[in-house]
Amino acid sequence: MARTPRIALVTYDPGGEVSKDRDLPVLADALREAGAETAVVFWDDPDVDWAGFDLVVIRSTWDYSWRAEEFTAWAERCGKATRLANPVDIVRWNADKRYLGRLAEAGVPAVPTRYFAPGDPIELPDDHEYVVKPTSGAGARYAARYPAGERDAALRQVERMHAEGLTVMLQPYLTSIDTYGERALQFYGGRLLHASRKGAVLAPGTPYDADKIAHPDLQPWEPTPAERAVAERAVAAVPGDQELLYARVDLVTGPDGEPCVMELELIEPNLFLWLHPDSVPRVVEAVLAAAG
Repeated sequence: MARTPRIALVTYDPGGEVSKDRDLPVLADALREAGAETAVVFWDDPDVDWAGFDLVVIRSTWDYSWRAEEFTAWAERCGKATRLANPVDIVRWNADKRYLGRLAEAGVPAVPTRYFAPGDPIELPDDHEYVVKPTSGAGARYAARYPAGERDAALRQVERMHAEGLTVMLQPYLTSIDTYGERALQFYGGRLLHASRKGAVLAPGTPYDADKIAHPDLQPWEPTPAERAVAERAVAAVPGDQELLYARVDLVTGPDGEPCVMELELIEPNLFLWLHPDSVPRVVEAVLAAAG
């Protein structure tokens, strides 16, 4: 008789507020209905016995970028105790958005990005609109859009980030986002699951430390062959030979009119299952297969 798989879906502690992960109860219930013993747990709960699970799935640890070192240490411990998805080496690689430079080096079209660590001299553009954001962040945290030549407000943001030990990313603002938005292609179990499109997140003049709507005007999307090809190239360029359970590739339209990678999310991507309910059975199938 087959043993019932024990699966942990890992999330963040909302601190008494309602969790922002709308998909979590849906996925947990679907896994239980499929016969898996499923627990929803906080990643930083010291009382969880991770070795008691056959598979630990990082689902919505949406506070990890504030506590990156602590989170990576947890992933190390968990990965030694049981199977972690995605694996800890992937978590470590993807937690620092300098991976965009590595994707570009591998020939994957990506938004051009420069990096400034604390202590580095800062060079800001004076001929095009640009974005300043941290290499470790989520939900547009500490991200802002500046007009060409703007220095004072941008430098204040950089100084604040460097004072907190954050490395700064500098990217051109691609105005195509205002027209075409961003497209998110979700992969699960090695296959394209579904795609979504969202509007522009960064409005001109919005302070970097203001709360932002991370996924405005979200809607289902049918990816073009070019978008799918770039997304698949990005996933294939992830280093190592460990299998990815899930990936989300965020694409925008570059100056040449072709798709390029804005972000490759391999840690805790929002799945948008509420927008794509037909995808739930495929996610359940992939999780059960990963649990063995």
